[in-house]
Amino acid sequence: MTQLSIHAGENVSTWAGIFHHLCPRCRTGRIFSTSIFRIFPRMYKRCPACGLKFEREQGYFLGAMYFSYAIGIGAISLLALLVWAVLSWDLPECVGTGFLLFLPAAPVVTFFSRVLWIYFDQSIDPDWS
Repeated sequence: MTQLSIHAGENVSTWAGIFHHLCPRCRTGRIFSTSIFRIFPRMYKRCPACGLKFEREQGYFLGAMYFSYAIGIGAISLLALLVWAVLSWDLPECVGTGFLLFLPAAPVVTFFSRVLWIYFDQSIDPDWS
């Protein structure tokens, strides 16, 4: 896992914060204590740097499901298109194969969707802590 070097006062873009899983408020603290590429990454309850509460209520990450669904559908579609271009199979076989090829990436997409959801929610309602 690569560490993002962040110094006090250094500006980190929103996209860099998302891809490095940094807190949306301060963009210095990490959201996950371990890499999302591990089997079960651990998520901090609060930002280690600024104290932002990541899960503000029970069921909060249900909204992340929409991001996960959109990313999954896009990835499966692209994989199915790639299978069709290479093997010229029928649509059901291409979609099924695309789904099977996507399965190993599903946990990473799930945790990345949490990051997207936190950033989206923070941009809509930045006053929660």
